[in-house]
Amino acid sequence: MKILQKIGRVTTASVLSLGLVVGLSGYAGAMTGTITNTGPDSYNKVKDSWYKSVDVKNNNNLSLTNSNSQSASSGSAKVIHNTTGGSATSGAAKNSNSLNVSASVNNAGSSSAWAGVASGGSGSNTGSITQTGPDSVNVVRFKSKTEVDVVNNNNLNVANTNSQSATSGDAKVIDNTTGGSATSGEASNTNNTTVTMDVTN
Repeated sequence: MKILQKIGRVTTASVLSLGLVVGLSGYAGAMTGTITNTGPDSYNKVKDSWYKSVDVKNNNNLSLTNSNSQSASSGSAKVIHNTTGGSATSGAAKNSNSLNVSASVNNAGSSSAWAGVASGGSGSNTGSITQTGPDSVNVVRFKSKTEVDVVNNNNLNVANTNSQSATSGDAKVIDNTTGGSATSGEASNTNNTTVTMDVTN
């Protein structure tokens, strides 16, 4: 998270006249400006400009790579060359794989960095121009400008590779006077992948 904040303020009191009294205060927050006792045809101006800029940049890169390779083979079951064949059974061959991944990125806290920008700095401004002469021009102007730029770049990448092989062995009953039975065992693979990615901006 990158936060860049710029604050600027320009406070002026401009008077084009002979006799005058000027007062300015409140550079840190609220501004109060006073112009009094100016002559005829004078130009009197109290101006306060407040500018605030905040840039927030969040770059989130989440990457997951998972590779799973499984192979299951059951043995051969054979009953061969017996007068009276019995039975042969091959055992089961099993593989099981499970992957659970959870990733969370929360950028909500960055909002607190600029939440108070809109209200900060300007305060309650007051301007007063009194006792000016005839044909005078009197201007009181307050200007406040706030800019907030938020950029969120979220890159989520998931690559999951699953390779499975299951082979059942041979079951043979050969060359027996009385044949028995041959049973090949079970060959199985199980794969379970769960990926959860949560990004909050």
